[in-house]
Amino acid sequence: MKQKKPTLEKITPSFNSSILVKKHVEFLKTNTPLWHFHPEMELVYVNKGKGKRHIGNHVSYFNNSQLVLIGSNLPHVGYMDRLTNNGSETLIQFKPNFLGDVFFDIPEMVAVKTLFERAKKGIRFNIDIKKRVGPKIEELVDLEGANRIISFLEILKELALTEDYTLLNANGFAFETLPQDSDKIEVIYKYINQHFQEHISLDDIANLVSMTVPAFCRYFKKSTGKTFTKLVNEYRVVHATKLLAESTMSITDVCYECGFNNFSHFNKLFKEFTSKSASVYRNEMKNLIQ
Repeated sequence: MKQKKPTLEKITPSFNSSILVKKHVEFLKTNTPLWHFHPEMELVYVNKGKGKRHIGNHVSYFNNSQLVLIGSNLPHVGYMDRLTNNGSETLIQFKPNFLGDVFFDIPEMVAVKTLFERAKKGIRFNIDIKKRVGPKIEELVDLEGANRIISFLEILKELALTEDYTLLNANGFAFETLPQDSDKIEVIYKYINQHFQEHISLDDIANLVSMTVPAFCRYFKKSTGKTFTKLVNEYRVVHATKLLAESTMSITDVCYECGFNNFSHFNKLFKEFTSKSASVYRNEMKNLIQ
């Protein structure tokens, strides 16, 4: 079956508004492409939800809540698995020049302009700033006109001045979206997402996009900054963090459920990816209160 070609996601703010603000109180399956990008920046606050995030070449899992800022044209995957009771997702999409081409060039806005530059790598805001700013983001839904813009600028100011954040693609690799490449990348990521719990041979994945194995390996490394094997293993480890946090499965069962066929290899990769053992990770998640 022919894969749906990913294109620019068209985002249209409501009439008389320069930013789009949406709130979901339940997880919605949408027609958003699995792997998509748009010129609008995206600020997402999830209150009481769980899921995977795949932004640029970063893959991870969040539990309970998250606050992330995704830069203009930074490819990402719709990453919410579900919202828990009383949970919500508030999404703000806006163009970097939503207040005009020169507004953020004035001296008073230098910090916010720098924030927009950082966002090209994707930003995850940590617990303290998330607790302060999250409720303000939710309040935007009920504001209109100038009041909404003024409150949003206050939020951007707080995010620009905090040091309580983590860059998601901080390894120096600049992920650039090439429209002619996004078709193949979506096919590849969709296949990984559906089959990471199984063995995926390089022959199979190269054939899927009509390439030889050597050409595929070069293409994938150039496009994502990672080898194919590394990305598949990251998907598996991220799924393991999800199972360790949410299930009572034994660590051995988690290992095999995620597609690993060697327990010592799983332990080694898990520690490389999370900087801690699976058992320590599970204990920390049990004790974590956000």
